[in-house]
Amino acid sequence: MGHETYNALRHFADSWGLLAMFVFFIGVIVWALRPGSRKTHQDAATVLFRNEDKPAQD
Repeated sequence: MGHETYNALRHFADSWGLLAMFVFFIGVIVWALRPGSRKTHQDAATVLFRNEDKPAQD
């Protein structure tokens, strides 16, 4: 790999790579906090306590 190729890839990663990672991060935050996800998050938070009073049904 030549020095010019390395510099071009480094410049691309410094500018567009950072932008792509930022957009992905914002997308994950928006997806996790969307209005319809409350039931899913509540279900995942309480899955350990579903059968604490009696054994699980087969």
